[in-house]
Amino acid sequence: MAGVNKVILVGNLGKNPEIRHLESGRAVANFSLATSETYKNREGDKVTHTEWHNIVMWGGLAEIAERFLKKGSQVYIEGKITTRSYDDKDGVKKYITEVVGREMTLLGRAPGDSEQPLTPGTESNAEGLSENQEVHEENSELDDLPF
Repeated sequence: MAGVNKVILVGNLGKNPEIRHLESGRAVANFSLATSETYKNREGDKVTHTEWHNIVMWGGLAEIAERFLKKGSQVYIEGKITTRSYDDKDGVKKYITEVVGREMTLLGRAPGDSEQPLTPGTESNAEGLSENQEVHEENSELDDLPF
């Protein structure tokens, strides 16, 4: 039986994506994504736990990330977990776990714009998104969803 390696995240960017172009011209984007959950502890106090995820996107998705994602952007990411290793400057082997994004949907409003939803036709339009990448306008009623 084959295994399944699928991750679904909805969160906010911790910083602007870092974009590199390989010698072949292929783009790669790296950024951190914060997901948070809130619960009450034994004392009844509300506690929020934030988990940070390293995200990597390749090719067209990296170019879309470069155009549309900014620090604070809310985004839905589907992908797979990968772990890789490298040797640091002192020759010590380090390991890093990343989510390689395969699909992305921009959520919410354009960063820094409390009035303008992120939809095609606005200043931050989404021309060139593939079928698997959509731009959604969030209903204000949905802002309280737990994810």
